[in-house]
Amino acid sequence: MGGSASLISGATPEQQSEINAELERLKGEGVSEEDIEKQLKEKYAELLNSTSNSGAKCVVVIGATGSQGGGVVKALSGKDGWTVRAITRNLESEKAKALAEMPGVTVVSADMDDQEQLTEAFKDAYGVFMVTNFWEHFSAAKEAEQCKNVAAAAKAAGISHVVWSTLEHTPSFGAGDSIPDIDNGGQPYKVPHFDGKGLGDKAFKEAEVPTTFLLTSFYWDNLIHFGMGPKKGEDGTYAITFPQGEDTLLPGIAVQDIGTCAAGVFEDPSLIGQTVGIVGEKLTCVQMAEKLTAALGTEVRFNSVQADVYRSFGFPGADDLGNMFQWQAENNAEFCVRRDLELSKKLNAGLLDFDGFLASHGSKIPME
Repeated sequence: MGGSASLISGATPEQQSEINAELERLKGEGVSEEDIEKQLKEKYAELLNSTSNSGAKCVVVIGATGSQGGGVVKALSGKDGWTVRAITRNLESEKAKALAEMPGVTVVSADMDDQEQLTEAFKDAYGVFMVTNFWEHFSAAKEAEQCKNVAAAAKAAGISHVVWSTLEHTPSFGAGDSIPDIDNGGQPYKVPHFDGKGLGDKAFKEAEVPTTFLLTSFYWDNLIHFGMGPKKGEDGTYAITFPQGEDTLLPGIAVQDIGTCAAGVFEDPSLIGQTVGIVGEKLTCVQMAEKLTAALGTEVRFNSVQADVYRSFGFPGADDLGNMFQWQAENNAEFCVRRDLELSKKLNAGLLDFDGFLASHGSKIPME
């Protein structure tokens, strides 16, 4: 940029006049050329991205500072033909500021609980990536309501493609009387953090918004961040503990790959209206323990417990996760079929299997 008066070739005469005036003001204040460039880039970031990427498709990313949304931003940032409008509730956070430094990315403030803010944030965009965070508020009803807000805003803004990171409504997929009900906000659910998302699917269908329903898998990152990593027993041996049988398959994925797969969905309009299940690898917990042993250099075993025992562990969400694992085990074949490894590889050529995940992130797994 170098202090040039022709900062943005595609700016209107009025915009260029404003930029030139700002440029002269900063020069008059003795600001260095380097700092002038930085300040102008920050002030006119959205205009810079819109004019330098004319004809590009803009994808609005909800949850852009999170793992899934951040992965979408990273995958599309600087990619020919695409720009990103990252949504956050706090523009002053360090994560938001880091996003704003990425090529082709602008950051705007909006809240999923405010339909008007969303409609404004979606203006003139091609696509929207949506993910919700049940663990922030523990409310299935809130997730479903946020889906209504996003669907209505997407309809009003004329969005061409929504990619919604959803999960199954478990009672519609085999969760029966063997799985106890959980009261969540005065309503009975089987697996609240699944069911609220699954109920939210209806909003997009009723609004007739072009949507791809993206089913994810067990996050291998839970071994790092969610306390599901190996624990040392009384005999000194480490074990991972899940309410799964030794032959039960647990489809898993690295969180970083979800965003890349979602970006791949945006590039394939034929997936609009379809449910796409993504997975990095389908392993039994015995196989996971063997791979953990090889990667970490410490023996790790699989400790199989009953779902009732897992639900009794008492940590926040233990009943929800206990039900989830029980439902997945009781409906294992169908659950696995809905997650397509070959399609996942097509969407994300760099997709990690569990060995690849451990090679990249195994050192971060706490050994407690």
